[in-house]
Amino acid sequence: MSALLVRPHAPDLHGGVLEVTPQSAGWSHVGFKVHHLEAGQSLAGGENDRETCLVVIAGKVKLHVDGDELGTIGGRASVFEDAAPGAAYIPAGSSFRFLAISKAEVAICSAPGKPGREARVIADSAMSRETRGQGTNTRYVRNILPQTEPADSLLVVEVITPGGNWSSYPPHKHDTAKVDEETALEETYYHRLNPPQGFAFQRVYTDDLSLDEAICVQDGDVVMVPRGYHPVGAPHGYDLYYLNVMAGPTRQWIFRNDPAHEWMLKKK
Repeated sequence: MSALLVRPHAPDLHGGVLEVTPQSAGWSHVGFKVHHLEAGQSLAGGENDRETCLVVIAGKVKLHVDGDELGTIGGRASVFEDAAPGAAYIPAGSSFRFLAISKAEVAICSAPGKPGREARVIADSAMSRETRGQGTNTRYVRNILPQTEPADSLLVVEVITPGGNWSSYPPHKHDTAKVDEETALEETYYHRLNPPQGFAFQRVYTDDLSLDEAICVQDGDVVMVPRGYHPVGAPHGYDLYYLNVMAGPTRQWIFRNDPAHEWMLKKK
């Protein structure tokens, strides 16, 4: 199995089914966890030097930050429902606790941060939507925590790629810091499939092919992208969802397309 692939396991006592840490990934910024909670189950967290974006992928939770109730967030039944996720931003230095009001799937996205920002629920209206690509390169994007919204390091977005389509395509990368040309961002892809018995493919490769892996992903898998290009293909009959978490020294998403494939963007 690829070293870039993290597969889920049976829920632990806290509902955890997978975890990526900077230590386990061998990088410096992105942390990612997924918890499957039963109604009435709760979870607490928060770190002094890391900010967090909670994404209620499905279900509902009641959220408290530093002892204050921020309300109930979430509500959609599935990532494939045409609705925004529940989401909240928790700054570094704050503690949080959430209680599952229903069966819930929650992603905990983290990256380096400094205390001082305000915790907030991210409103549906603040998550801009866009359609990218055309034809079999069409995908549907929801920006949960984009660079236009306040945070220290985190960038969080979710994408639906219809069956038979490609995504993160033409292949692009963001692993080199070049002012106004490219930013260095680590990234995780959390994949879900509909129907869930499906599969998809993600290739991660560099210009010199010192890294070149083609990974078969199943429902609930995470692919880590430490560097390189990282296109995704969804087979016919299986819609693909993924939740992206990015972070790096500069909180800006500037990518470079693979020059070998950039021609298609100029095709009329």
